[in-house]
Amino acid sequence: MAEARSWRRWLAVPVFAVALYVIVHAADTRQSDIPPPAGSSASPTGPVSPSASASPTGSVSPSTSATALSYDPADYASQVRTRARQTGVSAQLLMAILYNESYKPHDPALERAWQRYKPDSSFGIANMHRATFDDTKKGRDFAGRRWEELPDDRGLAIEAEAWYLHDLAAQLPARWPASCNRNELLALGYNAGAGNMLAFARGATPGSQAQSYLDRLHANWARAGKAVGT
Repeated sequence: MAEARSWRRWLAVPVFAVALYVIVHAADTRQSDIPPPAGSSASPTGPVSPSASASPTGSVSPSTSATALSYDPADYASQVRTRARQTGVSAQLLMAILYNESYKPHDPALERAWQRYKPDSSFGIANMHRATFDDTKKGRDFAGRRWEELPDDRGLAIEAEAWYLHDLAAQLPARWPASCNRNELLALGYNAGAGNMLAFARGATPGSQAQSYLDRLHANWARAGKAVGT
């Protein structure tokens, strides 16, 4: 989404990001090193294998707590196909956008540390802002969920992404003079918002940031199709 516009800032502050990651996880490690009291059983809130844990949305997340080093959007192909069928959007588009949005680390602890530094940042593997999530969830099965849950629930992030694209598609005119096709316009809308999407549909020329997002979509298109089996 629009957060992709600040990807250079992520690259410009790797030392800061790594330091936050180390601090947060060092604290987690120190806490986990504390042995339980004698005679007590293992904590029921201890780590659970991600491959065995179901998300609150009813789907199994293969690597919910995975770090950016191990995150691969293709691991979520099944969930992408399911949400694509449910919302009537292209599974290949859903997956290509996940690849576009994988430019920054998606470790939950690091995302939250970054959000404290940059309060208007986005959350989750689909990089969704709070206002977009809150608007998209209205009247949907996940209406009771919170934006703050996105870093921990990748299934929820994909569900919200799919419905947001569905809502953007509903705003497109039946025909438009621009050379962009439907999927390109929806990707531009995901990145730059509905108003800009409609401007592009009317023939406005994408700026450098929007064009960069579109270029990355084209670069990711083939592997996205391979991931979802199209």
